[in-house]
Amino acid sequence: MNPQLKQEGAVNFRVLIWLSIVLFCIIVIAYFFYSLQPNNISKTEREFKIAKGEGLREIGAHLSQESLVKSLTMFKVYALLIGKAQRFQPGAYMLSDTMSVPQIVNALTSKGRSDVLVTIPEGSTLADIDSILADAKITEKGAVKNFPTKNLASDYSFLNNISSLEGFLFPDSYYFELNSSPEKVVRRMLDVFSEKMWPLLSGEKDWYTKLILSSFLEREVPEFEDRQIVAGILLKRLSIKMPLQVDATISYAKCGGQIRGCNDVLVTRSDLHIASPYNTYERLGLTPTPISNPGESAIRAALLPEKSQYLYYLSSPKTKETLFSKTLEEHNIKRAKYL
Repeated sequence: MNPQLKQEGAVNFRVLIWLSIVLFCIIVIAYFFYSLQPNNISKTEREFKIAKGEGLREIGAHLSQESLVKSLTMFKVYALLIGKAQRFQPGAYMLSDTMSVPQIVNALTSKGRSDVLVTIPEGSTLADIDSILADAKITEKGAVKNFPTKNLASDYSFLNNISSLEGFLFPDSYYFELNSSPEKVVRRMLDVFSEKMWPLLSGEKDWYTKLILSSFLEREVPEFEDRQIVAGILLKRLSIKMPLQVDATISYAKCGGQIRGCNDVLVTRSDLHIASPYNTYERLGLTPTPISNPGESAIRAALLPEKSQYLYYLSSPKTKETLFSKTLEEHNIKRAKYL
């Protein structure tokens, strides 16, 4: 082969290699800058939380799961390149789908809000509340559920001789710090109960009975007037030593006290024989504790029961209407028709 042609071929090959490298670099750089752009243009804002101890990998993974960044890898590369990979701050942030990676990194490395808004729905159980708080990264799982009431009895008179916080954690919207102490969270909720509900209950000699009763009403009946009638029915059953037969107590027993996310909430005929102190079909009297944390409406209904000729009630699954009956025969007819 001609030496000159051989030399030209080698030069062309080197040029091709360099062109390939340049092209590859251009593609990588283009992809890098493309990945820094917003992932969406919907302008949807959402809360994004960084818990104490979370690092670049965990934060990037959460951003990717929330579809806030196009590329997890490029997010981490950018944070490393600009020297902010170790500067992310725990807290709560409002991020938008229209934010670029530089904007997100700048937001997450500034001081975010350290408190989080959580809403405790009426009728939530103690275990439900514990789960809600844990999901929001306010407390560790089980910390509120297992918090000992004896530690608080000296400050809250209504907790004297009470074995469970069930019923006392008032459902409301609260701002809590991320990674709060369980005691601080529990005290905040007890303070609201003390302020809003204890003045109503404290004048009742059998106030704990009424609190337990209101927890039944919260889970069983939606309307205030119907709750008053059902309260009267349940008190009548207590007086004649008739089982209360409250389905919600069976659900509480079946689900281990955690209704949120429980797949076995619905009560079947075989469930009526479940061995539990919360089985109001086979055991006389009230349950050992409330079965939920009731709201103000349910508590007021329990305090203002309405006397009636009824002894039975059921709720229509379709309309949620509460249907009342005077006799067992009439009740069974309605059960066959509506259930």
